[in-house]
Amino acid sequence: MPGTRPGNPPFGHFGERAFSTFFSEGNGLPLKEKLTEEQWNDLTHFEGNANTFRLLTHQFEGRRKGGFVLTYSTLASIVKYPYSSSHANKKGKFGFFTTERESYERIAEKLGVKKLGDQIYARHPLVYLVEAADDICYEIMDIEDSFKLKILSLQETKDLLLGYFPEDRRVKMEKTLNLVSDHNEQIAYLRSNVIGLLTHECTQAFLDHEQKILDGTFEGSLISHISELPANAYKHCCKVAYERIYKSRDVVDIEVAGFRIIGTLIDLMTEAVLSPEKAYSQLLINRVSSQYNMKSPALFERIQAVLDYVSGMTDVFALDLYRKLNGNSLPAV
Repeated sequence: MPGTRPGNPPFGHFGERAFSTFFSEGNGLPLKEKLTEEQWNDLTHFEGNANTFRLLTHQFEGRRKGGFVLTYSTLASIVKYPYSSSHANKKGKFGFFTTERESYERIAEKLGVKKLGDQIYARHPLVYLVEAADDICYEIMDIEDSFKLKILSLQETKDLLLGYFPEDRRVKMEKTLNLVSDHNEQIAYLRSNVIGLLTHECTQAFLDHEQKILDGTFEGSLISHISELPANAYKHCCKVAYERIYKSRDVVDIEVAGFRIIGTLIDLMTEAVLSPEKAYSQLLINRVSSQYNMKSPALFERIQAVLDYVSGMTDVFALDLYRKLNGNSLPAV
């Protein structure tokens, strides 16, 4: 399902892949010769988490220094993968772009975050709580949304959510369900109970492993350390989500459309900043907010300005702009 976390591009994780493949496989490939290895890694492993950190700390044109001026602890808590793109794992995950490396290093030093290697850090303890919130809400909300989209039946959805609880608790919950006839309300009731249970489980896991978390030696996520019954139910939900939801035709159609829309927008805007002297390039650049430094003398900064602009769009805005630039939709005259 498309993500909505600040920093995630339009169409969520699908959008991340569209950004990366534009440079690794698409029209952005020739730029490799003009950039450093680190800069190229940032582009070909575009990451919503790193983009979130940039969004919150970068000084955009005309804005005050320090971005949103959040506390160091708050900023450290969102860096789920505390290392640079040069150390991106197999999934392409990393925590900060080259341009924000010094900002993260300063935060890590002030907070006493342990350094594990060159541009590699241990997680700040609060990261585990933020990650747990993500793991809980995204998975369970996707199950609920899939029921509303008729990807999963009512009974399938009930069985998935009731599977987190022991038999005696399930009996009580089913009695409560009988008091409500609206199916959406029934699923919302089950969803809230599951989120409450998983929140308690992850809190307990944090307390059980607190010293390792503080020492920077804890491995895995909190959700991977919960008790057996909810752990098995969570794994089952993940399996169903992968097989039934994320591969459903509607979701795949969104992914296909997202690739086309984002690829086109990045292509047009990148060409504009590479050749700003062209008449069409000037038209495109002039319609972009002045907070994005499209006219920077540095090539990488101009490319990042394009990514800042496109990644800050909502799905609807990106689709609307795509239609307008392709001549399929015009403002009323």
